Amino acid sequence: MNWLRMYTILIAASIRSRMQYRFNFWFSTLISALVNAVEFLMLAVVLLRFEHIQGWTLIECGYLYGILTLSRAIYRSLASDVHYLERYLLSGDLDKLLLRPVPILLALMTQNFNLRFGELLQGSAILAICMSTMMREGQIGWTAVAPTLMAVGAGAVLLFAIGLLSVTTGFWLTRTSVLQNFTEDAAKTAAQYPMSIYPGWLQGVLTGIIPVAFVNYLPSLYILKGEHSPLILLASWAVALTLTGLGLLFWRVGISRYQSTGS
Repeated sequence: MNWLRMYTILIAASIRSRMQYRFNFWFSTLISALVNAVEFLMLAVVLLRFEHIQGWTLIECGYLYGILTLSRAIYRSLASDVHYLERYLLSGDLDKLLLRPVPILLALMTQNFNLRFGELLQGSAILAICMSTMMREGQIGWTAVAPTLMAVGAGAVLLFAIGLLSVTTGFWLTRTSVLQNFTEDAAKTAAQYPMSIYPGWLQGVLTGIIPVAFVNYLPSLYILKGEHSPLILLASWAVALTLTGLGLLFWRVGISRYQSTGS
């Protein structure tokens, strides 16, 4: 409860700071929304060319994309600067956070709070449109809403865990951008499509090593196609919480080895 209270206070302070420049705040939000809209349109153009891909229709792929977008937006909103730890390490700004009477990870999570309003709105809209279409066609019913929300929540926690594990290597490597391009950016791009389109070895990587398949694909197999069982949703949460625990442990080891740049 103390962590939650501190997090709320620090987030409120960060919002007040960012709202001193309201035009910049709303303009960056609009640009982010436009970038994501163009990204989805490119995906839609590819899928419309083939009508369906490995048995997945455009609407079903839109469902995958909506869950992924919402999960990532929640993660990047609630822990915005965790992704940018490399910048703190190179500039020495992490030293300033060490002086604060709050846990260092909590301080980093609340720095420069950036509500990904555009991504949240877009992800919600795409998900709502796709689900309503599938409901009209009789593919799913209202009972799919709760499992979908469970998948979004688990996905947000899982993406946070993957991000935390990636950036924590910076305490040894300093520069983590190349690793993040692989574990976060490339994995996110891969998760926009059904995993069945990839060769077996890549499916293994995206399920067992960088388990983004648990963000949207595996839950969707149960929610949309009736494959597996409801336990896959619990498995997604189990993987997310396990990786988060490993990430926090790895963080504790990393921060204990931190050496300032001296700048």
